Amino acid sequence: MASYLTLPAGCELAAETEVRRSRFLAVVTRVGDEPAARAVIAGRRSTYPDARHHCSAFVLGPDPRTERSNDDGEPSGTAGAPMLQVLRSAGLSDVVAVVTRYFGGTLLGTGGLARAYADAVQAALDSDTRRVRREPVELFDLAVPHSDAGRVEAGLRTATLDHADLQVLGTSYQDEAILHLAVGPASAEHLPQVVAGLTAGALTATPTGQNWIDLPVS
Repeated sequence: MASYLTLPAGCELAAETEVRRSRFLAVVTRVGDEPAARAVIAGRRSTYPDARHHCSAFVLGPDPRTERSNDDGEPSGTAGAPMLQVLRSAGLSDVVAVVTRYFGGTLLGTGGLARAYADAVQAALDSDTRRVRREPVELFDLAVPHSDAGRVEAGLRTATLDHADLQVLGTSYQDEAILHLAVGPASAEHLPQVVAGLTAGALTATPTGQNWIDLPVS
């Protein structure tokens, strides 16, 4: 599984542009799946019911495995496809873009429409440069006596593994403290020796599955 760029969770980027009196209201937001993307599109229709067009594009998954675009009544290929190309060029996935157009009375032509829709999405992306990298990780639990939990957790956070490859996701407190760890696939094989070094060989981490986590992009 390859890593990919997306927007931070809960991030919604917006911009308004105007071309020859037509207004283009763009929003780009992060989504987890196709139903969520379509819900965003439906929400924009509900928010602006008097607008003539609500054109959209979305990209999903690490491949990305799903790409969709919709011209919503504009001439074929003049809205959704240019919007999708902007998302592709930005290298983003798990995002949906919707551009709502209020017609200004002047026809823009096919080239003008394509530029206007693409520029609206680009303006939204330029409004906030925050991005995260979605990384595949191996998950582990490490049971530690309560008296040692703070020391072991601190050691894991400063371990010799690359910081981006080892994350302490949280701690559950039961009969022992359970540290929940996420480790990049390339470094998972080194985790046992890190844990052994912090616990004098007394403890081992238990694999619990795979997932994805967000890491900030510097």
